[in-house]
Amino acid sequence: MTRRTDWAEYVHPDAPRGTGDGVDGGLSQDGDDGSGTGRTGGGDEGSPRGGRGRRRRGSGKSSAEYGGASSSSRAEKEQSSGDPAERARAICLRLLTGTPRTRKQLADALHKREIPDEVAEEVLSRFEEVGLINDGAFADAWVESRHHGRGLARRALAQELRTKGVDSELIEEAVGRLDSEQEEETARELVARKLRATRGLDRDRRLRRLAGMLARKGYPEGLALRVVRQALEEEGEDTESLSNEGF
Repeated sequence: MTRRTDWAEYVHPDAPRGTGDGVDGGLSQDGDDGSGTGRTGGGDEGSPRGGRGRRRRGSGKSSAEYGGASSSSRAEKEQSSGDPAERARAICLRLLTGTPRTRKQLADALHKREIPDEVAEEVLSRFEEVGLINDGAFADAWVESRHHGRGLARRALAQELRTKGVDSELIEEAVGRLDSEQEEETARELVARKLRATRGLDRDRRLRRLAGMLARKGYPEGLALRVVRQALEEEGEDTESLSNEGF
């Protein structure tokens, strides 16, 4: 397994950083991902929030000193520019600020904003060249974060990455770093945390509930049943008469 990564803080190590709008300028530090938490605000790309960039009364500081001027100017440039490539770069940089995304996710965003396909392809390829888009690194970090944070198994992780447009070969490489021993150990930890909540239920219901929890996280049926049986046996439950029927 690779070193555990905090997903919210993950940024590809090769990605240049800066404040410009061009690709070589790197990620802007004052943009947001559309969630409404940055200075430029959510909604349409770059639409400024009312009044945040104004001079504060009595403070003696201009909006530029609070970072508002650069955010507003870039937002206005994206809205008014007649150059679709410039708009595409601004959209991608804003979406990438603080949150890694796959090439497919960015391509979908550009298509939604009516950027011509040939322009989008050129901009996205350039972003890949300089390391601002790296689907392989995205997949590795996603697997590590979601397995440790949510306990998801390889099957569920692969499905999530497919929905984000990651290439199948990259998915296979990423989930392949999660070996079967680690996956089984995580399944045991999940069952141990949920076991107490099932006490008082009859044995069959405990088995179905715990095994079903593992199934929803992508664990194979055989592994799930084996792990749950062992956990119940350690509590003194008789599991010899339990069938191997599905759950």
